[in-house]
Amino acid sequence: MKEYPDALAYLYGLEKFGIVFGLENVQRILEILGNPQKHVKAVHIGGTNGKGSVASMLASILSEAGYRVGKYTSPHLVLFTERITVDKKEITEAEVAELTAEIRETIQREDPKRAFTFFDFTTALAYEYFRRQETDIAIVEVGLGGRLDSTNVIDPLVSIITNVGFDHMDYLGNTIAEIAREKAGIIKGGVPVVTGACDGAREIIEEIARGCKSPVYALGTDFGFKRQTAQVMSYTGPSMGLENVFVNLKGDHQLVNGTLALCAAELLKACGFPVEEGSIRKGLSRVKWPGRLEIVRERPTILLDGAHNMDGVQALVRFLEARFPEKRTILIFGAMKDKEYGKILDLLRPRADVIVLTRPANERGLLPEVMRECAGEAVVTEDVRSALSRARDVAGDRDLILVTGSLYLVGEARAIIDEVF
Repeated sequence: MKEYPDALAYLYGLEKFGIVFGLENVQRILEILGNPQKHVKAVHIGGTNGKGSVASMLASILSEAGYRVGKYTSPHLVLFTERITVDKKEITEAEVAELTAEIRETIQREDPKRAFTFFDFTTALAYEYFRRQETDIAIVEVGLGGRLDSTNVIDPLVSIITNVGFDHMDYLGNTIAEIAREKAGIIKGGVPVVTGACDGAREIIEEIARGCKSPVYALGTDFGFKRQTAQVMSYTGPSMGLENVFVNLKGDHQLVNGTLALCAAELLKACGFPVEEGSIRKGLSRVKWPGRLEIVRERPTILLDGAHNMDGVQALVRFLEARFPEKRTILIFGAMKDKEYGKILDLLRPRADVIVLTRPANERGLLPEVMRECAGEAVVTEDVRSALSRARDVAGDRDLILVTGSLYLVGEARAIIDEVF
């Protein structure tokens, strides 16, 4: 339908305003709409890595318990509609078109000179959609940072800060302490905080939480897990213990994310959202989160992972060493301009027998020629399709093709893999 392409053209046209930190514009949009966020009960999730995974796990648990659950995440992999779901069903193209037109007309009528970003508008759209869908609860992922992120206009039932690592330093600061303060900006007065952060970052989160009189539940102190086998763990929480919990996402770091989701689920009981053990087990065993250690094809094995910072790539390397220690590996790598691509390639290069560099089709995408000196002997390709074709030509049935470095790269690859192979 024409209306949906027009809506996307309008939304993506807002990207010309780039990333603008601050809540004034999104608050004004929401005010014009009647403050839909005030009608939405929510869990707010920030952190450097694992936000989307924790959001998907918690949403899956709550859905299995019978609640009507909204989820707002970013970025999308293939389709814009992935960003906003209710009960695991994506918002429809018709709904995006209708809401975009309606919100746009309302803003132009009430405040025509107001400038706002893509993320301001889509966040307001998500909150309005959740209100109209009458969700019982919404799981909201921070876009970037926390304190000044467009999503930070809610008073959640629980706040989660997964971890704190180096990423987006141009915006958040050059030290863990500075980044932690930005992430901790989602903490609200009296609202419990669940965190997997450690050392200095955890100390700052606890300091800010004390100032807000918000209780902190820290991984390793107030709750924890033990790995039993791959994708299986035992969980010990503030008031509950579980054995042999299967998590349907690969990698030991997903056991950490599952533990954070479980602690949050426990805390939601006091907010009127009790969850039975059966719903927890079903939720974690059925959760899906594409593009994160996702095997999409065999013979050759094709693994997609959106790791784009040091912590994420270290988790990826640990998974490769455990799961594919001997496989000949063809690495397809592309990154955004603001990433530590040299350090990332230093981690990945020892695991790669062939390196294919490419560029995601994004204006922030880094030219592959820039990365060549960091990659050693490497093939340079102009786009993701060319990179996949080159990997296909050199890979045997028993080999591994690894696509990583950017969620944008992974999304492009995921959309066309069946065409190339």
